[in-house]
Amino acid sequence: MGVPEKTAERMSMAERHEYLRSRFSRRTLIRGGAVTLGTVTGGAFVPGAAPLAAAAPPAPARRPAEHVDGALAAPFGRHLAWGDDPRTEITVSWQVPVAVERPFIRIGAHPTDLSRRIDAEVRALHTPAGVGASGDHTQYYVHARLTRLRPGQTYYYGVGHRGFDPAEPHLLGTLGTFTTAPAHKAPFTFTAFGDEGVGYHGLANNALILGQNPAFHLHAGDIAYGDPAGAGKTTDTGFDSRTWDQFLHQTESVAKQIPWMPAYGNHDMEAWYSPNGYGGQDARWSLPGNGPDAENLPGVYSFVYGNTAVISLDANDISYEIPANLGISGGTQTRWLEAQLKKFRAARDVDFVVVFFHHCAYCTSTAHASEGGVRHEWVPLFEKYTVDLVINGHNHQYERTDVIKGDTVAKKLPIGGTAYPETEGVVYVTAGAAGRGLYAFTAPDTYEGHEHETESVASFVNLKDGKKPETVAWSRVRYLDYSFLRVDVTPAPRGRHTTLTVSGIAETGERIDHFTVARRAK
Repeated sequence: MGVPEKTAERMSMAERHEYLRSRFSRRTLIRGGAVTLGTVTGGAFVPGAAPLAAAAPPAPARRPAEHVDGALAAPFGRHLAWGDDPRTEITVSWQVPVAVERPFIRIGAHPTDLSRRIDAEVRALHTPAGVGASGDHTQYYVHARLTRLRPGQTYYYGVGHRGFDPAEPHLLGTLGTFTTAPAHKAPFTFTAFGDEGVGYHGLANNALILGQNPAFHLHAGDIAYGDPAGAGKTTDTGFDSRTWDQFLHQTESVAKQIPWMPAYGNHDMEAWYSPNGYGGQDARWSLPGNGPDAENLPGVYSFVYGNTAVISLDANDISYEIPANLGISGGTQTRWLEAQLKKFRAARDVDFVVVFFHHCAYCTSTAHASEGGVRHEWVPLFEKYTVDLVINGHNHQYERTDVIKGDTVAKKLPIGGTAYPETEGVVYVTAGAAGRGLYAFTAPDTYEGHEHETESVASFVNLKDGKKPETVAWSRVRYLDYSFLRVDVTPAPRGRHTTLTVSGIAETGERIDHFTVARRAK
């Protein structure tokens, strides 16, 4: 996005945002149209509630083209996200290629019995020419929040606008479905990966994920790579907002029926839109709003599905390696995390706690390896509250640790083994091989059917003052090819062991790892 490298090295995300905004003159803004993030309601542009800091005075907003025939503008890029309670709340989101009038959603228990029109919200995101490679581009993201749904119910829905009604017979093929979480504990599957981007491998992994029939999917950050630099301190000349159009089209086959729950990584900070880098994400996603600071940390939230609590964190807040947003929460996120862990461990109906975020706590990749900020801030809490599974991205490969406690191996966990977090420690999985170019290991691959045990692996950890070499013994499974994670949750009667069966699945469909996490059901 055009910040000189030497200048950007000294900048936080907020400073980069201010620099980019001040660089564009009023003349540029008039030529490119209004530069803001806002809401389109009923065909009129309304400025957003959170004005963008240090922007030059915008030109009058370009009015939607009133002559556009809505029948010629089909919705695309549908994606779902849970609300605060997956049993009764979900948000349906999508894109339209132009500023359509009166967007809406219909919903029902049968495809031929859909509801009346329910109004939807449009968030317009404009990127002017000169900001990266985007050209002059306005994206229209539409969101419909549904509440008071029935637990365990499958719903059909259709999205539309004036001139495009999904209830019309010739458009019934555009309908999607979703199923709310059950009211009681029941077996279910979820999937996870990170670092997808746009391309063949991401598309192939999506097809395999759809075949797992998961209840939801976790994306551990670095979602579309609209900003390919991702360091928060180098030039972002390759930034292209249109990459998101391609990404949401690519994932629609899965995300239109399976809630797609992202955490934000370093490539998801886009300095143009807001001081924290997340203004673009605020336009594209509607995530649970129960985090500690929705304005600064929109990707931090939690939800409970069945007997499993899931917590999404923003590791940009504590990253020593990529410090563009380091300290943005002022410690609020870590305090919230501890409160959530304490609450879920005391909850009568929650057996498992799964945490996912971008930067790795433990990984031996030659690219990013381990993040010291995570080890310092969050790992002690994971151990204190016996978190059952930690899922990361950032490093583009699959790696799984032994059971770790106090930075050392508490128990070796071979492929097919079982971990008991209540008494032993925490297992960490790097599932960052969703689609972007692969990284490398310093030690040979070792995975199911091709095991090559290595006593120690040379690696490093990112600290405040730079990289610190370390030799580790906890790297149990390493697989350098495209893959994703499948987790099968099996509840059990009170007092017996309920289980998470965790499997690494290659893009070929081959299983590359599996292990079990077990604890006594409440």
